[in-house]
Amino acid sequence: MYKINIVCVGKIKEEFYRAAVAEYLKRLSRFAKVEICELAEGKNIEEEAPAILRAAKGSIFALCIEGKKLSSPALAAEIKRVCDRRGEMTFIIGSSCGLAQTVKDAADFKLSFSDMTFPHQLMRVILCEQIYRAFMINAGSDYHK
Repeated sequence: MYKINIVCVGKIKEEFYRAAVAEYLKRLSRFAKVEICELAEGKNIEEEAPAILRAAKGSIFALCIEGKKLSSPALAAEIKRVCDRRGEMTFIIGSSCGLAQTVKDAADFKLSFSDMTFPHQLMRVILCEQIYRAFMINAGSDYHK
């Protein structure tokens, strides 16, 4: 079974975001073991970087605005490539200040979902949904229309 780690700086406070993440984690459980690691916010992004890098395993996807934008099918292909090669990957969502350059430099892939800025709690929901969508695409499901 594949292993997906989601490393996040900060916690989700709103119950509706937690419920949405839990729903996608439940759906993903048939494809992969998914673990979320919530890290404490530091005084700055450089202070957060060592803990982020310690928590990251396998192929590392750093979510950052200057990353590459992919369609859902392209993300599915990238996830399949990584799963077939390594079997474990980590997606990193930084704090509201972003990610330190050392984290971005350590990433195997810099991924951007948009030029827009989203609340980090919502980004976790969006990421979980897109990972689930990727597995459904790779399974040949009609979930992705």
